[in-house]
Amino acid sequence: MMPRRKSRYVLLVAFVMVFMLYQVFKNPERDATGYTGNLKPSEPEKGQNAHKEPAKPPTANDSASNKHLNNNPPPDHEHPHDQEEDEPEQNPQKQTAKPTVKIPQLKTEKAKSAAPTETLSGPTLSIHAPNEAVEVTRKPEVTKAPAKPLDEDIHAKNPPGRPDLDLLESQSTSTSQIHWHKVSEHFPVPTDEIIPLPTGKPKDIPKIQYAFKPETESVKEKREKRLALVKAEMERSWGGYRKFAWMHDELSPVSGRFRDPFCGWAATLVDGLDTLWIMGMKEEFDAAAKAVKEIDFTFSPTRRDIPVFETIIRYLGGLLAAYDVSGGKKGGYEMLLDKALELAEILMGVFDTPNRMPILYYNWQPQYASQPHRATTVSVAELGSMSMEFSRLAQLTGEDKYYDAIARITNAFEDLQNRGTAIDGIFPEQLDASGCNRTAEAIAYQEAQAAAASASAAAARLSEPKGHEPVAAEAKRAEADAPLAQETALAQGNGSEPEDVNLLARRAVGVDKDGEPVVENAKDIDKKQAFPEPKVNEQPIYPGNSGRKPSPTTPDKSSWECIKQGLAPGGWSSQQYSMGGSQDSTYEYFPKARFALAYAIETLEAVKKWLLYRPMVPKERDILFSAKVSTSGDPENDLRTEYEVTHLTCFIGGMFGLGGKIFDRPDDIEIAKKLTDGCVWAYESMPSGIMPEGASVVPCASTQSCPWNETLWWEHLDPSADWRGSQIKVWEERQREKKKQQQDELRKQSVERGKTDLTGSNSAEKSIEEEAAPEKKDPLADIHVPKDEPKNLGSAKKTEYPAPEPGLNKSPSNVDEHLLKKRDPAPPTPQDPRQGSAEEAASNSLKDKLDLNNAGNAGSVSNDAPVSGGIVGKIKIEEEAEVPDPKPQSHEEFVKEKLELEKIPPGFVNINSRRYILRPEAIESVWYMYRITGDPEWQEKGWRMWEAIIKATRTEHGNSAVDDVLSEEPQPVDEMESFWVAETLKYFYLLFSTPDVISLDDWVLNTEAHPFKRPV
Repeated sequence: MMPRRKSRYVLLVAFVMVFMLYQVFKNPERDATGYTGNLKPSEPEKGQNAHKEPAKPPTANDSASNKHLNNNPPPDHEHPHDQEEDEPEQNPQKQTAKPTVKIPQLKTEKAKSAAPTETLSGPTLSIHAPNEAVEVTRKPEVTKAPAKPLDEDIHAKNPPGRPDLDLLESQSTSTSQIHWHKVSEHFPVPTDEIIPLPTGKPKDIPKIQYAFKPETESVKEKREKRLALVKAEMERSWGGYRKFAWMHDELSPVSGRFRDPFCGWAATLVDGLDTLWIMGMKEEFDAAAKAVKEIDFTFSPTRRDIPVFETIIRYLGGLLAAYDVSGGKKGGYEMLLDKALELAEILMGVFDTPNRMPILYYNWQPQYASQPHRATTVSVAELGSMSMEFSRLAQLTGEDKYYDAIARITNAFEDLQNRGTAIDGIFPEQLDASGCNRTAEAIAYQEAQAAAASASAAAARLSEPKGHEPVAAEAKRAEADAPLAQETALAQGNGSEPEDVNLLARRAVGVDKDGEPVVENAKDIDKKQAFPEPKVNEQPIYPGNSGRKPSPTTPDKSSWECIKQGLAPGGWSSQQYSMGGSQDSTYEYFPKARFALAYAIETLEAVKKWLLYRPMVPKERDILFSAKVSTSGDPENDLRTEYEVTHLTCFIGGMFGLGGKIFDRPDDIEIAKKLTDGCVWAYESMPSGIMPEGASVVPCASTQSCPWNETLWWEHLDPSADWRGSQIKVWEERQREKKKQQQDELRKQSVERGKTDLTGSNSAEKSIEEEAAPEKKDPLADIHVPKDEPKNLGSAKKTEYPAPEPGLNKSPSNVDEHLLKKRDPAPPTPQDPRQGSAEEAASNSLKDKLDLNNAGNAGSVSNDAPVSGGIVGKIKIEEEAEVPDPKPQSHEEFVKEKLELEKIPPGFVNINSRRYILRPEAIESVWYMYRITGDPEWQEKGWRMWEAIIKATRTEHGNSAVDDVLSEEPQPVDEMESFWVAETLKYFYLLFSTPDVISLDDWVLNTEAHPFKRPV
């Protein structure tokens, strides 16, 4: 029953709520100006409002009217139509009718003509026909509303990047789209400074491809059979894409769905165009080429930024390659080059930076594309993997601006290489491409602060001596001397004006802006002070900063000036160097791009010196891999090496082979064979026959000889082997000490038991007297029975302790083994029952305390069990159980368990990523080795790889990435990346095609396997 006092409060609250509800329903006209975003207005009753006009679609005035917040009514003199729709009629019947509230329903085709009041709350959008220009009233650059004063437009008013408002927009209307359009450049290249495309006859390059001899009929039959199987797999994958993911980026081959990770511009379609042509699937190519015309590169339904690297290698490269392989101007597919130009015009905006280094995640929407940008930290691969695509576009169109864009990047790499990196010939994984030396700026700024403070102090010393003045008075004097301090600071040649000199003067005398005393030194200066930010309307836009309000006016270019520098290592800690992800494709392009040939040799030499290693594998197979190294700038002394094996790095075999042929370096071709064979070994070592994404192995001490050493392999599997051994020794010593203590205690107890036997009768009599004495407290409260108490106790009562086991004597050598493992015993405390026998008292009390279901449980625990809070015999144990002291795991036990659980094959130390995502790099190098050496053994190795991949990845609608290559039957993950049709299937097909198909002497392939025609 509720207490009387509480019930009064409940009644009071209920009364207030009822009164408030009454006031709401008494004034229904408030709904006309209240928040209605989540409520559907009530429908008129039959016979009412018959004269009311049908609902009209929203107009421009409707959109403009919604600039008011929902909780503020619009002016009465505006929008008479809105008043007619929203204001209640002066009808007594309607006023007395009960207001109804309906839950909003999802819009259907029939509901499209609903009244404007049924839309979601917030600004509405004008809807136009598809061919009409779309006017979005909330977007500042397209609104017809007059421009606001600058001081009223400081904060963001729903720019792109506000997912909540953009989602609201997408729900309100599906026809409102923001498209990219060309904007004026902020940092254009003068026409006379554009770097022109090289002209004249290209430099001759030695023959790359092996001079194949005519094949026999049996060899031809075998090759063509394999070729047909590869083509059939392409037809299956393409059929699945055509059926379930047409015009989307990627197919989900298990579920029959699609994915759009790349702006939704049909990545698989564009990426696979040249593969269709090369495999003779001309009808599919024709349909896909015509579908390319429907791709709108000026709009993305899925992303607000363009991933520039992926877009260039997949889309731009795919379009140009498809144009080339289909015959160019004579092929009849001019639309492919047209779409490439359309995309290139959009991508040229990424180079509009002060130093022309690109923005690699480009906000394409006009609000941000029109703002000035500066490059930031970039990866080597992203920055350097544009040269082939833009060079080919410049060759096909004759437009020098495309070549100029990437030539400046190439020059920046050359400048960095000439200045030197920690490892000459290769570049750190992350680079600062901003063009600004922030460190120098910080130093200059701090020097300006110090100069101003020093000038202020000097001016103070020149004044006449005065008596003591408070701190505030000193600050005022410093303000008076500020002009002198400013002149002194500027006279020292600083390139930029320092911070407010008055503030610097205040800091010099120890007060802040408000005149309050402070204690500050150079270490206390906030890091933000070292980088003065530009004004609000001059603020640069950086990637990931999409929520910032675009500048309503043209920014002052002076705010973008800084202490200039070229490319520099990014970050402040160690630098990483490798041929793996984030670095690979830039080095791949060096031997492929004619203007980068000079850098290729330096790269090859650096890789051989610092990165290549031989792994220790069974059967002493002579293979090589490329490692990842880290250094803080002194690799001779602080180099740290990670002996990795990654699928992405497998391209390096083809790179060395290509460089060996171009530069006539036979040793590099032998290295290329060993590098490629290393990836083949990685495939063959896995239970599934497929190489994992990432792993690590044991390095050899010498590249000349490296026999298999299982002991050494185990040491790498368990780097803590020495520690484990020391822990076992400590544990063994602890056990010896413990056993010795137990034996000593048992001897002591044996002596005590002898004394007890001599006084047994006296003890018995005393025990009887104590048992007869009444006791008020709980009979179990003070009972203390140690676990180590020997079973043969002469003075104990039979009802209290179990009888001794047969054959047990008092000799320590004949004591049960479990007694030697327990802690030191303590003498027992006898029990004094209140009534009845001790056995009944103990049993009944335990039932009460432990709430046992039956009394039989009380004696069910073994006397030998080391328990705490339980029962030994029929006596409660209050002493805590002894903490187990398990034996530490030995090195051998640890390694066996790791091998069993992780299924690590011999030679590997760790499998960092067990996935296979249909990658092409391994088969890419196998194809290069076959075309360069002519050795048919590479075809056999490639075919074994093919069989393993198809067995593991084939699904009903295509081929899927798999989760665990260490399993004989890995499970699909329902992803088919576009490079499966663009690269992997293409390289397998080319491996078994005739050598004239995409000959290495006539074509050069980009990092996405798109072939470009070599200029004649």
